[in-house]
Formats: sequence, C-alpha cells, structure tokens
Amino acid sequence: MAKGSGISRGDRNRNARLTRLRALVSVDNAIIGIDLADTKQMVVVTDHDSKVLARKTFRCRAWNLGTALDWAARQASAAGFVGVTVACEPTGHRWRVLGRLAADRSMPFVCVQLMISSWSRRAEDLTFDKTDEKDAVLIARLTAQLRCYIPEPVDETWGRLRHLGTRRDQLIVAMTAQVQQMRSLLECVWPAALDTAKQPFRSRTWLAALTVVCHRDGGDLDRTRRLGADRFERAVRREVARRGGLKPSLRIARALFTALTDPASVIEHRRGALERVRFLLVDRDHAGASLAEVESLMTGVVDELGLTALVDSITGLSVLGAAAILAETGDPTRFASARALVKHAGLAPREKSSGTFTGRTKLTGQGRPRLRLAAWRAVWGAQRANPVYAARYQHLTGRETNRLTPTQAQAAIAATILRHLHAVITTGRGWDPDIATHGVTPAAAVTAA
Repeated sequence: MAKGSGISRGDRNRNARLTRLRALVSVDNAIIGIDLADTKQMVVVTDHDSKVLARKTFRCRAWNLGTALDWAARQASAAGFVGVTVACEPTGHRWRVLGRLAADRSMPFVCVQLMISSWSRRAEDLTFDKTDEKDAVLIARLTAQLRCYIPEPVDETWGRLRHLGTRRDQLIVAMTAQVQQMRSLLECVWPAALDTAKQPFRSRTWLAALTVVCHRDGGDLDRTRRLGADRFERAVRREVARRGGLKPSLRIARALFTALTDPASVIEHRRGALERVRFLLVDRDHAGASLAEVESLMTGVVDELGLTALVDSITGLSVLGAAAILAETGDPTRFASARALVKHAGLAPREKSSGTFTGRTKLTGQGRPRLRLAAWRAVWGAQRANPVYAARYQHLTGRETNRLTPTQAQAAIAATILRHLHAVITTGRGWDPDIATHGVTPAAAVTAA
C-alpha cells in the first residue's frame, strides 16, 4: 500500500479477510443457501444479486444432503456458473455434516452467523417473518454480500478438546447448582451447619461430616447425637479417608457435632430436606469424579498438541486453565491477530465517539460467552502469581486519569491473557516478561503507576 494512503492496520486486516472470503464466494460461483432442520431442508440456488435460480425442499436428514448439493450444482451449471458456494447457519451440529458433504465435492463452504441473519430478517420487510423459504434466500443474500465467515477447520485433536471443554463446563454448572440447592435446603432445616466452616462446600471434613449425618442416620440429628462425639469423629475420619483425605479437621467435625443441638430450623421439613441433601451429595461426588477425569483428559490433549511447555511458560496460567481457553478458541493460529481472538471472546473495548463527542467505553460482550468465562476464571490465579499482570492491575486501578474499577481491570487482564496465549502458540516461543511489558520491568511498571 502506498505511503500516506491513510490505510490503518484495521483496514488491512479487514481487506485481507474480505480477500479470503471472496476466494470462496467467487463471482463465478452460484450460491447455495440452505436452511437446515431435522428432516426438512430448504435449498435455494441464487446468483450474486440474490435472484433465485432454483428452489427445492428435501425431506431428509442432514447426512443425506449430498443429493441436494448435486442437484444444486446441476442447476448452477445450467445457469452458466462454473461452480457453487455452499452457505448455511451454524445450527446444532448439522452444519458440520453439511461442511463435510461440501468438502467431499470440493465445494467452498461458509457460514452466516445466526445473529446477523436475525438482524437482517428484521430489516428485510419489517414483518419479522421467519420461514424456511425466506431464511434460505436470506442466507444466500448475506453470503453474496460477504457477511459470512470461514468456519473453523475440522481437526480430530482440536475437536476432541472442544467437546471435552463443553463437558467440563456442563459439570461445573451442575456442581454449582448442586451446591446452591444444598445451601438453600440447609438454610431452611439446619442453618447452624453452614456456620461450622468458613467455606463449607470446599471443606473435605465438612462434606464428610454432612455425609455421615445424611447417609448413616438419614438426617435424624437426634440419632447422630446419640453416637457421641468420639464415634462421630471416627465415622468422619473414615469418610474423609474414602474421599482421598489424610485426616479430618477436628475443629470442623466437633463444631458440626455441636450444631446438632441447634434448635433453629423448620423441623417439619428437616427429614425430607436432608434426604434431598443426601441425593445431592451423591450427585456432587459423581460429578466431581467425572470432572477430574475430564480435566485430566484435557491436559493430555494439550500435551498431545505439543503446547504444554508453551502455555505453562505463562506464569500463573495453569495448563488446565489454558486448555479450557483453547477448548473454546480452537487452534489460535486461525485468527489473523491476537486482537481478533480478543474480539471473539467479547473482551474488546467498544468505541463510542462521534465528532467531538466521546462516550463511555464498554466491552462488546459479543462472541463466545464460554471463552469469555474461561479467560475470566484464569485471571484469579494469574493475577496473584504473575508480577506482570499484578503490575498491570495496580496501574489500571491506581492511575490518576481514566482509572478502572477492579472488575474492569480484571477484564483487561483476561484480554491480555488471550493475547499472550495467542502469541506464544503462533510464534512457538515461551512467554517472556520483558516482551510482555514492552521492555518495562514489572517493578518499574508498579512505580510508574
């Protein structure tokens, strides 16, 4: 590009992206817009002006759409096109099936974001109509306008990591829900039990003691109390050993035994509620065992990809934390820049300015919510252990102008972690604190802040 053209880095990145898309959505190709469903597939063939050349409904599953693609290719050839480009919305896993069928026939394949098609549907004729016939044409029209994207390449190892990451997220959500239900039930029928440990649901001793109360005695606190403190402690000790611990915290065990006599509760609901707590404890134990297995498999996949040493070089970021992030990003090399990855997570700042007016900057909040959550979870350990991130947090929350709140600063660090993770993987070099601070040491950064 000529000097002084005014072309920004963002312009160059956008131009490169449009060039890649145009190579797939060639003007010599007709566009096959497909609205995917379970057993009904609407297929339209259009030119680049969205003129419908052919339309047909196929009553079949996604795996049987090869016949539809062959039919659409013949229609495009009859209309004078040299090839076709296949486009659809990424609904469920059906789009993966369609992508495979298109690849088998050497047909370019692109996707249209559901959010983009939803917005365009509203602007189409202001009727908010949604039909398979209209959606298929709309998908083709957005593709012709290059308002589409190139889907992530299919890779067995990265695909496995993504599925494991999804399973891990489901287990964490389930365990969190189980803890909240147990807390709510105990607040009703035995509130004193919750005060016997600072973080009861993270205490192996507390969980073991609650298990003894709910499993052995069926939630009958009087029966448990008749055991006596010594026998109760021995039962708790055996349960702690079963859970993989070495020895219990006698302070917590004795406090819970003392709480057996606390009168504050809705006694009429106690037996049934504690029975539900027993079931929830079993569910939580099962989910915890499954979670440990999934996390072990995830770190194994990262090692299989040869990325363990690279991600482990980022001080404060565990291999598991990096695996959770990579499960949502896929291969980071598919992103043209680190900023594109941050945008994918919805952690990029949203600029709001017009003329002399400058509005308040906020995060976009778009992209993949689970990626944003994985990066957010990684902040807590990294901020404490990594001097670069700690210095950045102090600077962002302590500077005189444009001071950020703690939450805003942590979001900025989450974005930084994504950028650094992208850098070490795409370059193949370990994390360097000097490069991360642009040559400014963490100590100097704190002083400057």
